Amino acid sequence: MTDLIARPDADEEGRGEGNLGAPAGNGSDAPPPVEWAPAQAAPRKKRTALWIGLPVGATVTALIAASLVLIAPGASVAGVPVGGLTAGQAADAISARLAETTVVLNGPDGSYEVLGADLGANVDARALADAAFAENPMWNPSTWYPGSADAAVTIDEAAATAALQTAAPELYVDPVDAAVTFDPAAATYAVTPAVDGEGVDLAAVQTTLQEAFDQGLTTTSLEVTSVPVAALATTDEATAAVATLNGMLDTVGFYVGDERTVPVDRATAASWLTVTDDGGDFTFTADPALIQASVDALPAAVNRDPVNATVITDSAGKVLLEQVQGVTGRAIESTDAIAASFAEQLGSGNAAYPLTVSETPFQTAATERRLEVNLSTQMTYLYENDQVLYAWASSTGLPGTSTQPGNFRIGWKTPLQDMGCFDGAPYCTENVPWVAYFNGDQGFHGAYWHNNFGHVMSHGCVNLPVASAKFLYDWAPKGTEVSVHY
Repeated sequence: MTDLIARPDADEEGRGEGNLGAPAGNGSDAPPPVEWAPAQAAPRKKRTALWIGLPVGATVTALIAASLVLIAPGASVAGVPVGGLTAGQAADAISARLAETTVVLNGPDGSYEVLGADLGANVDARALADAAFAENPMWNPSTWYPGSADAAVTIDEAAATAALQTAAPELYVDPVDAAVTFDPAAATYAVTPAVDGEGVDLAAVQTTLQEAFDQGLTTTSLEVTSVPVAALATTDEATAAVATLNGMLDTVGFYVGDERTVPVDRATAASWLTVTDDGGDFTFTADPALIQASVDALPAAVNRDPVNATVITDSAGKVLLEQVQGVTGRAIESTDAIAASFAEQLGSGNAAYPLTVSETPFQTAATERRLEVNLSTQMTYLYENDQVLYAWASSTGLPGTSTQPGNFRIGWKTPLQDMGCFDGAPYCTENVPWVAYFNGDQGFHGAYWHNNFGHVMSHGCVNLPVASAKFLYDWAPKGTEVSVHY
């Protein structure tokens, strides 16, 4: 039930509150009417603690969450404070400190400054930051204020050299690269040796930067030490390139099989090539347009008709002599794209270009040859393909030194010989021409000392007129069959 209290009424003109029991303004003796009004509402309970507690709780939660990703207070890497930072923030701070570290080089002619960033200085900042967090997380108070961790610093040699040369050019003497040149007089490639230069000792610069970074210094200095600076293109590298190039000139040409069918002049081949040195990496390139002139001449140099072979055989078909060597006909199939293909091949160091040709085989014509000596008729017959080519009167051995019958083959031959001219010999005949032995010391030869052919006259050989002996000597190759009979 709502509590009610009495309150005096006010007059129409608002004269203010009246006193309980006082006469009414209307002059009536009745007491004034009493109005009942609700009692004043009780004040609401204060909830200050609840409203204050919500943001505080959120803050605590945030702090707990942050402690899971932040590095403990007091941690540092190479003098760079990383406490209270995330690993990513710590990595950025470490890299920035290294980049901003100044190295002062004191040389004989003055001092020079370069920044770590100029030297291409680098440290694995993220790995160091991750390690710092792993070892010193904020959520573990026992790891707070752990001290400083060292970090390995490297520099980029190319960037460092360029920065130092720019800052202090007088501290450098440029090296001279080895060179490869073609000597037209000798038609060969030659080496110009490299010459070392001088420069700042990069190892000393790196050590000084490392020490400064370890100590948390933003500026450091060192006394300049000169060291030899090797040429990018060394003598050994140029020598190796020259060996390859000269080997190419030794073999350059267009080949059919193993035959260098079209050799290329050394100076011409060298004119096709350009040798490029990329810091000691010698490479070769060839110009297809310059090669094209040689390619255009290939058909005339390569194409040929077949040449048929002619051979001399015995009666069984065994080849005794190849009179004309057979030559296979050939024709180059196409010269399209040869220049470009050869240029690419030369770039790899191979100067022997294989040609694709179509071939036409040669034919072989065989001629059978044999000799016959008839002791009864004192005749010598030359047979070719089983037909008598020539028949000559001849003189065989006298009784006591008769020519022996049998089947033999031409063996040793000599165009001129003294016969029987030794101590104890029964005779001596000098300068006997066109001798072709077939049975030991019995053979055909010319006889200039008599003209009694058709009768026995010799010491066992078959005497022929000199002209006939010369023809037989040339006609009958070694191995020609000889039949001696009655």
